[in-house]
Amino acid sequence: MKNYILYAAGLLATLTASAQQDMNTAADAVRYSLNNLTGTARFRAMSGAFGAVGGDLSAIGVNPAGAAVFMYNTGTASLSSYNLSNSSNYYGTGQRQNDNTFDLNQLGAVFVFNNNNEGAFMNKFTLGFNYENTNSFENSIGMHGVSPNSLDRYFLRYANGINGEGAFDLSLADEYFDTLSFLDQQAYLGYKGYIFNPNEAPTGAPYVSNTGGSGNYYQESYISTTGFNGKVALNFATQLKERFYVGANLNIHFTDYINNTSLYENTNNPFSDGLRSFRFDTERYTYGGGFSLNLGAIAKITDSFRAGVAYESPTWLRLQDETTQSIVSNVGGSTIVTNPYVTSIGDDYTIKTPSKYTGSLAYIFGRSGLLSVDYSVRDYSNTKYSTSRYEALNTELASTLDWAGELRIGGEYRIKNLSLRGGYRYQQSPYKNGRNVGDLYGATGGVGFNLGGSRIDLAYSWYQRKSETPLFTPGLTDNAQVKTTGNNVTLSYTIDL
Repeated sequence: MKNYILYAAGLLATLTASAQQDMNTAADAVRYSLNNLTGTARFRAMSGAFGAVGGDLSAIGVNPAGAAVFMYNTGTASLSSYNLSNSSNYYGTGQRQNDNTFDLNQLGAVFVFNNNNEGAFMNKFTLGFNYENTNSFENSIGMHGVSPNSLDRYFLRYANGINGEGAFDLSLADEYFDTLSFLDQQAYLGYKGYIFNPNEAPTGAPYVSNTGGSGNYYQESYISTTGFNGKVALNFATQLKERFYVGANLNIHFTDYINNTSLYENTNNPFSDGLRSFRFDTERYTYGGGFSLNLGAIAKITDSFRAGVAYESPTWLRLQDETTQSIVSNVGGSTIVTNPYVTSIGDDYTIKTPSKYTGSLAYIFGRSGLLSVDYSVRDYSNTKYSTSRYEALNTELASTLDWAGELRIGGEYRIKNLSLRGGYRYQQSPYKNGRNVGDLYGATGGVGFNLGGSRIDLAYSWYQRKSETPLFTPGLTDNAQVKTTGNNVTLSYTIDL
């Protein structure tokens, strides 16, 4: 047995340094680079096309100069209902999962300070803040089907060593789980769960599968995520003369993300005393925060025609993970439970998301309504882990991600105190292959009622996007094709303060 186990005293330190790298993936970094359409009901009803319009609390997230368009002190609060449906297909077998949740997704106010001096260069300035849930992680995906590949690959990957690192030392199976590196913890669970055995042959890998190698493995994966990305924008904006608006935001970000994955396999093992099935459960809790900056300007080219430009800096997020895992196996009809009852806390790390550039045009039809267009671009290949031990993942991010654009078109038509709104948006995939996360298509609509000193707005938004979702990461390459459809309703109340 010792001939197959290549282990040295200094290896544990090496594995500990690389463990966090192996637990995170490129897809984890991309998750924090993607934002959904959120905000006030008026903003959402027009698909977020507000870069040259302003005058809305959520609009300052696109172009901070939009706060200077406000005429009065104003506050807005928004409540949203999210419905998310996922249809998956795994080796020809379909499954659908549906989720509903409610959220106070936006709360903010802007305060206007007018300059009463005629001919002043600065006509007014505004101070504001706005909280938004920029992305909800409330979601669940169910997948099942019969695969020719066993899930034993995940555990054998760690047991037999990764990238030249040594194989799992069986003596570690008697150690405390919390003293092991992440790599050894995965091998420990696979060994204790009877998913692999030491190789008794004189050649080959140190460990071999215990599934029987019969093929036609029935598999199930249920992935449930909860949490959110939140942002507080602290805004300063000013109107210069009659036709120019400029502004800036300091954004404070925070994230709270929980991923629960339950992975099941029936091995179709023809040997009655072998491994018949197993279920592998993992809960990963990620939390942290960061910051970013926004700069923007709006010019009134004519009384009706406006143009805007805006820049959003990268977001620097400092994150940490807590992971708990267990495995339950059926071996020869007996149930074997391996639950260390340990929460592993990883080292903190930094993710940098790409910057964004937005150009906007809007035409105002007096008091009758408006039309607006925004186009934003981001170079997602600049997404990266800033911590030095993630060179391999950063290389993957740079080679698989690309520039991607987002088009937003919105319109509003007013009939006395009633406003009718609609919009369309298209967001390109950040991936070069267009499959890991596909293009997004969305449509929106809504109404608003002006009550004098206050306003009630209602919006409905729909979007759809296709993606390829692995049963479990890292280490597994079998993907399910998933089509995600979102149906969201938002109600906002705006009051002049």
